[in-house]
Amino acid sequence: MREYSTALSVTVPATGNLTDDVVTNGRDHADAVVFSRPVEGTWHDVTAAQFLAEVRDVAKGLVAAGIEAGDRVALLSRTRYEWTLLDYAIWFAGAVTVPIYETSSAEQVAWILADSGARGVVVETPDHGSRVTQVRDRLPDLHHVWSLEGRAVQVLTTLGRDVDDATLEARRAGTGPGDLATLIYTSGTTGRPKGCRLTHGNFMFELTVAVDELDELFGRARGATAAGGEDAEGEAPSTLLFLPLAHVFARIIQVGCVKARVRLGHSADIRHLVEDLGEFQPTFVLAVPRVFEKVFNTASQRAVADGRGAIFGRAADVAIAWSRSRDAGRVPLRLRAQHRVFDALVYGRLRDALGGRCRYAVSGGAPLGERLGHFYRGIGITVLEGYGLTETTAALTANLPDAQKVGTVGRPLQGTSVRVADDGELLFRGGQVFAGYWQADEATAEVIDDRGWFHTGDLGEIDDEGFVRITGRKKEIIVTAGGKNVAPTVLEDLLRAHPLVDQCLVVGDGQPFIAALVTLDPESLSAWATQHSKPDDLATLLHDDDLRAEVQQGVDQANLAVSKAESIRAFTLLDTAWTEEGGQLTPSLKLKRSVVMREHRDDVDAIYHR
Repeated sequence: MREYSTALSVTVPATGNLTDDVVTNGRDHADAVVFSRPVEGTWHDVTAAQFLAEVRDVAKGLVAAGIEAGDRVALLSRTRYEWTLLDYAIWFAGAVTVPIYETSSAEQVAWILADSGARGVVVETPDHGSRVTQVRDRLPDLHHVWSLEGRAVQVLTTLGRDVDDATLEARRAGTGPGDLATLIYTSGTTGRPKGCRLTHGNFMFELTVAVDELDELFGRARGATAAGGEDAEGEAPSTLLFLPLAHVFARIIQVGCVKARVRLGHSADIRHLVEDLGEFQPTFVLAVPRVFEKVFNTASQRAVADGRGAIFGRAADVAIAWSRSRDAGRVPLRLRAQHRVFDALVYGRLRDALGGRCRYAVSGGAPLGERLGHFYRGIGITVLEGYGLTETTAALTANLPDAQKVGTVGRPLQGTSVRVADDGELLFRGGQVFAGYWQADEATAEVIDDRGWFHTGDLGEIDDEGFVRITGRKKEIIVTAGGKNVAPTVLEDLLRAHPLVDQCLVVGDGQPFIAALVTLDPESLSAWATQHSKPDDLATLLHDDDLRAEVQQGVDQANLAVSKAESIRAFTLLDTAWTEEGGQLTPSLKLKRSVVMREHRDDVDAIYHR
């Protein structure tokens, strides 16, 4: 049984809670710009003192409304400034935040509100409110529904005017590291979501370590002027959040930015993301691997459509080769020259798409893939891939600016230990591991053993330097009729890298060979059809030999990573899309295998009975 631990070299607070950062910032760095928020098309700065005042005002309203210490208050909204404001206001009131994805159905909303026993919920839009209204008769604990578009912030501020500062401070200071900060319901690829009990101490451990280790991203705020000015290199750190704050990945970045006084912005509409990035100009961003795949594939397809496909392809190869050579310790002179040329012709444009100042990106949620990791580093954006779960308050491991191995998810963070069990499952122990599932002791006992090791359900390896590599999901292992164990995610991640592929599902459990169901990316498919003078009609293209040959190239490339017995021998192109709205993807864009298999059972059967 292999094990690796990283020593804790920073001091994690043993008292206090997450609101202490807001109080300290507002008191000691009052003029520091900690947020920028869009108001009528223009970004307006919010100082630490202003944020503290707004949080206090809203928290007083919650207290006046009867929200008690330990009560659960839900947030059902897109990613926006008010989400963060309310999150901290709930904590100031001594209460517990329950995030709900804004795409959740009425039934999903009902389950989370009922299971958590939420006393109040803040929704964003009338549509969100109607989902709560539909199920209100099943929610006896729910006393309040506020709406952001119904001026919830102003309503709560007015309501709390008679609550004095001392009363609020007593409520705020009464929360300690062991108290519950949030219940985050796992989106779940199967079954009903379970509420993960994350304490203030879990967050404090995670962020104390992460902010220290990711000093290149967060630390420069400590060198900025009191007014949030520029550091010695002319760049004050900043990031623009566009992932759902209901997800622990975005949430931990939010809390980290508040802690380190990194200027934070929110982008609620993916349709305006490129424009928002251009205006906000973040120094780092965070995204799930599918976002990085889409950026690469879209750039590739646009280059092909503009007649620059060969140039882009060569530029991508050079970026990857340059990054690999750096790992080897020497970049050949000719490669350096080619890299400089393509930096001027191609790479600069790609960096501009992220605002022009971005030098780092943080990736989590699923494996990124070695090729994409090298590509992005080669164009000047280092993607720091990490690994964690909702149950572990986000990151357990991370690649760091000065300790990176592309293709891995990095070493364990300080104070964290990892172990590979006899069956290949990754086990972790550390201060960020959750307190257990809400009202589900049996489920908790299934994942945390009597020695405190958290069983992730993921399979992986640890190399001699402590870098962790994810190889698959324990419950998703496919066993073929010949007895071969196959980890489908390896093939799926590689096949999704092909520009024409949107999603794919590898199948073959109990079958004589491995196969795949493939859905196509509409934008890339349309561009390909135009380029090849084909009808832009999905139903017709599904049977086009040239299209199948293109996808086969992606299959062949993916198969290079596995043995012949594990390789994809057949695939079917589908005339559908797998989406979060359709129920096939989780909000973090993970595939719900059981749903897809149920919906496409006939397609799978057809592969093996041709």
